[in-house]
Amino acid sequence: MAEEGWGLNPLGAEVYPKAHVLNRFLSKFVDLLIVAGVGTVVPPVGWLAGLAYVLIADGFSGGQSLGKRLIGLQTVVPRAQTACGFKESIVRNLPLAAAYLLFPVPYLGWAAAASIAGFEALLIIGNDRGLRLGDEIAHTQVLDAGQLDLRD
Repeated sequence: MAEEGWGLNPLGAEVYPKAHVLNRFLSKFVDLLIVAGVGTVVPPVGWLAGLAYVLIADGFSGGQSLGKRLIGLQTVVPRAQTACGFKESIVRNLPLAAAYLLFPVPYLGWAAAASIAGFEALLIIGNDRGLRLGDEIAHTQVLDAGQLDLRD
């Protein structure tokens, strides 16, 4: 349950403080290293495996991608007080998957991918709860692991 001192938004849902921005970026960097590694080691199928990982990474046990698990973060659905599942992970990561799909296109694709990633990063920094576009759509939030008592 939420600790005292945390406010309620007008809809009555609990508001949780955002995870540290540096930790979010470090965990995403670890995940991108995994995606790049898979793409390099298994070239033809690796690119598709990387795309699949980008989409479903946050749906693994406890709402943690490998990067989030290493850094100590967790993606949750605050309204339901549950960990992010595969469905929410796919929805919240669609903008990043679009960037991943555009990146192989020289110049224009690189610019579009950088724009998407930059926009998402700015939202993480500027939003008071650290929500990026994917989080807004999927109704998820990244918190420090264990910050929210999750329902089973």
